Amino acid sequence: MIATEVAFELPKGYVDSDGNLHRKGVMRLATAADEIYPLKDPRVQSWPAYLIVILLSRVVVRLGGLSEVNPGVIEGLFSEDLAHLQDLYNKTNGLTPTIVAVCCPQCGYEHEAEVPPPGG
Repeated sequence: MIATEVAFELPKGYVDSDGNLHRKGVMRLATAADEIYPLKDPRVQSWPAYLIVILLSRVVVRLGGLSEVNPGVIEGLFSEDLAHLQDLYNKTNGLTPTIVAVCCPQCGYEHEAEVPPPGG
């Protein structure tokens, strides 16, 4: 059986409007819809960098005691926490390059090479 959710802990944590700190959460695997539908969002169309905010608000299903995780919550994350979630999203969904040991067939030189993810 495939694990469809992964627990995480933010390095700094999200501070809500009441001053409560939320660090532990759960992210689910992304679906095709999670990656396609945000492209229709006017915020993404006018500012492509906003895509990660919409993506994460769709796949982060729980963050501390918050009743919901929406784009406003993701916007309010500290930069380190946003980077942490982006990295987790890429790893969880198989979007990070793989490092493999390779050997040149002509000279025998051995080194590591990065193999991009499928479609990357």
